[in-house]
Amino acid sequence: MVTAVGLALLLAPAVLAQMPGNPLNDLLALGEGSGQTPDKAPIQEPPVPSMDAVPRAHCGAGSKPEPDIQGRVPAGAATDGLWCNVSLLAHQGTSGGFKVLRYVDPAGHECAYYDTALLFPMNAVNLNSQGVGVVVLDMSDPAHPKQTDLLTEIPMLTPHESLNLNPARGLLAAVSGNPTTYPGLVSLYAVHQDCRHPALQFTKLLARFGHESGFSLDGKTFYATGTATQSITAIDVSDERDPHVLWQGNVLSHGMSLSDDGNRAYVADAIGRNMAILDTSEIQARKPDPQVREISRLTWPRVSIPQNAIPFTEDGHPYVLEFDEYAASALGSGSPDDVGAARIIDIADQAHPHVVANIRLQVNQPAEHHAASGDPGASSPVQGYAAHYCNIPTRVDPKIVACSFIVSGLRLFDISDLFHPREIGYFVAPTNARPENGEEASDFAMSQPAFVRERHEVWFTDGTSGFYAVRVADDVWPQPAGSGSAGPAGSSARCSGQRRRTARMRLPRRARVRSIHARLDGKRVRAVRHGRIVRVRVDLRRSTKPTVRLRVSIRLRNGKTLRRTRVYHPCPRP
Repeated sequence: MVTAVGLALLLAPAVLAQMPGNPLNDLLALGEGSGQTPDKAPIQEPPVPSMDAVPRAHCGAGSKPEPDIQGRVPAGAATDGLWCNVSLLAHQGTSGGFKVLRYVDPAGHECAYYDTALLFPMNAVNLNSQGVGVVVLDMSDPAHPKQTDLLTEIPMLTPHESLNLNPARGLLAAVSGNPTTYPGLVSLYAVHQDCRHPALQFTKLLARFGHESGFSLDGKTFYATGTATQSITAIDVSDERDPHVLWQGNVLSHGMSLSDDGNRAYVADAIGRNMAILDTSEIQARKPDPQVREISRLTWPRVSIPQNAIPFTEDGHPYVLEFDEYAASALGSGSPDDVGAARIIDIADQAHPHVVANIRLQVNQPAEHHAASGDPGASSPVQGYAAHYCNIPTRVDPKIVACSFIVSGLRLFDISDLFHPREIGYFVAPTNARPENGEEASDFAMSQPAFVRERHEVWFTDGTSGFYAVRVADDVWPQPAGSGSAGPAGSSARCSGQRRRTARMRLPRRARVRSIHARLDGKRVRAVRHGRIVRVRVDLRRSTKPTVRLRVSIRLRNGKTLRRTRVYHPCPRP
């Protein structure tokens, strides 16, 4: 019953708002009546690379591997948990929500923050719960987390997916969200003085609706997003105690992330099933009556419900890590076996972004997904074998991705070769039959993970059992380029066993090419153009170096030069 009610509350805005004559439809229409409505960019769907599952992790000593195909957790398989190339450091709490955040304050205190409610107030009737709100943990001893505070302002009781942290200014914020998005009450806490005891700065009704959020990197603009409603509110928090609304926009946005300079927003459109790139420069510049412009929209095969999109660079080249949640059928249309998972998108040409790699598990593939539909939690439209949140440790050359894949638990991927991601480990928490998962003994990993790069740690929560800190084995944690370490002979952790491949680069539309030059580790190699695609054969069979770079220079007739770099980590033969 709890799961059924929860599903109705989660999906009501999306489904009911489309029904004419429905009271909720009228309510949402009132909330969307003011603000700017930018002209929509056309949705593009260029060709995508392989949709196959990424290579499976090779589990080292001390692992307890999954018993079936990659990502599948059959009934009874994880009673005591499953793990591969990770070890459990700590467990705290009894329930978890959608975000885990890490912050180190100027005094050196290390803290974790996590929300406890998958769907408030349903967790309030869970007798296993140790309280509701946002938990504050002192992580000075990561093996023994100590709860030092519990934040219980209304937005912290029911932040849904909006809990957000700005490290630059030490600010923690959330907007009340769900059921049916709630009124947009916003709370902001200062954590920079002592992260163990956040100081409330304000709680005010500033947004029309809440559900997810975004934060500019300079910490001066908090964005509240309504997800299933056309509602984004940009809020000036330059003065921590005196916020004001900068812009109201009639745009559908699930999660959103901002570029480093705040001039671009990468928006996951859950209802339209695409990713939009918005020009937010007038908001960032604080222009009077700022206007937002849509630059582009992108979709892809097997899209389900876009969740969020995080920008990053690799060797200076811009990309986005985008991830979907659930299955396509969760919104009432599409196949229940179309699982969106995650992908890497090239945004060098922001008007024409394109997917360059997919991050999927074998159980996310349609046939295997269908075959596993009888597993605990697999058939639930708000659980299932699907991604929910992913994260990276840094926006510059991140190398590793951590994702909560719900029933499949925490999954770790090496993206040192962006075009060929591979799994390197996982952690499936001990399964529990709880009200949140419909009394089925399944994982319920929904949170955005947090990283401690210097200690090779990942923190996340499971909906039915709380906060976990795990340590990733040193020999699988990807090493930065130029580290000089290729790992053990034959290791898949720091090098790729594929020694011959084809690098593909897409040209901008209507580009007129004068010349193309490609060099692999300084030696000239042949580049071939087929329409808008440039292909370069990469042969690493004779390489003896741990890191090899392919550099491509494309000179256009208008005088501009496009430069692309690919990094490979071959396994030198003994």
